[in-house]
Amino acid sequence: MSSLSKIKLDQLATAIGYSFSDHSLLIKALSHRSIGRQNNERLEFLGDSLLNFIIADALFVKFPGLAEGDLSRLRANLVKGETLAEIARQFALGDFLILGEGELKSGGFRRASILADAVESLLGAIYLESGLEVCRSTIHRWFGEKLDSLEPDSNQKDSKTRLQEFLQERKRPLPTYAILQRLGVSHSPAFEVSCDIGGGLEPTTAIASSKRQAEKLAAEKMLKCLGVKA
Repeated sequence: MSSLSKIKLDQLATAIGYSFSDHSLLIKALSHRSIGRQNNERLEFLGDSLLNFIIADALFVKFPGLAEGDLSRLRANLVKGETLAEIARQFALGDFLILGEGELKSGGFRRASILADAVESLLGAIYLESGLEVCRSTIHRWFGEKLDSLEPDSNQKDSKTRLQEFLQERKRPLPTYAILQRLGVSHSPAFEVSCDIGGGLEPTTAIASSKRQAEKLAAEKMLKCLGVKA
């Protein structure tokens, strides 16, 4: 299995706020399945379960009067892949991932799903090395700003869902999304997408690194055109 230099290990420890004593456990947590059998998938499974539990516990304590459905909605927004990938990028985690040759060539160190999985596998490894309370404090630190900024009365649904519900309530046709052009290079593409709701309103457009994110951004622009508050 690959290894990391002491400089890299120190950089990662500083970024995530945790220093591993067992370097082999850390290496496994950073190893994508493209390198072979000694990968992070089992740690990812464990970390995913821990993350869901600890975030659920934090929300349960923070919002004692909130109904189950609202708690579930807030948790889903915090533990979804996009949020985890955002945290990974804050740590520059892609610089430390251990990938097979194919994933390296295709830019896997930037791929949101791989970054999100690595966050979960690191949490699984921290739990195995230091126990539940250290894992809990790590999650609270990583997600602290996001937890503090939660407003349960605000609309946490994504922009595509909100736009669709807005139109359905008014018995209007659903929005249509179209890819206008594909930009960038093959291993790091970007997509320009339009959102059209008809009715004489000009379509909105947005560019993002994935079609799904571009659609969300275009829908968000359309909501603003319709005067719908976030």
